[in-house]
Amino acid sequence: MGGLGFVFWWCSGKKPDYLGVQKNPPALALCPPTKNCVSTSENISDRTHYAPPWNYNPEGRKKPVSREEAMEELIDVIESTTPDKFSPRIVERKEDYIRVEYQSSILGFVDDVEFWFPPGKGSTVEYRSASRLGNFDFDVNRKRIKALRQELEKKGWTSQDTI
Repeated sequence: MGGLGFVFWWCSGKKPDYLGVQKNPPALALCPPTKNCVSTSENISDRTHYAPPWNYNPEGRKKPVSREEAMEELIDVIESTTPDKFSPRIVERKEDYIRVEYQSSILGFVDDVEFWFPPGKGSTVEYRSASRLGNFDFDVNRKRIKALRQELEKKGWTSQDTI
């Protein structure tokens, strides 16, 4: 692998082994101690990493949707919202889980973003957004989640709190 190809490969980093829903207890992985990750799995007192889950059928939503319809709404928003100029690519999709790789147009940095629709939690959506490399991301992951949330709110979704 020569020159520029190596730079892009190095910047993208290797896909972490811990992505996906963890077994005990069922949850998305916690964030590393770096400042380039946000997750609903973190303790609410962790102001660096915690972000509140979303609800796709909040009280007062005029037309409630099924989980499948909510996943389609989420995919639509993922594909149409790129506030950070990172290109989204859905790389995994299951009946209750979506994983997206966001790649920067400059140097090819990759962020992994996961969305989980946990069973038994009504219409809750949990998520985790993290950079593969580095210690700081200038709040790119938090801003991305906020932009996605704001677009989902237009479809009737809510957050337990704002970020």
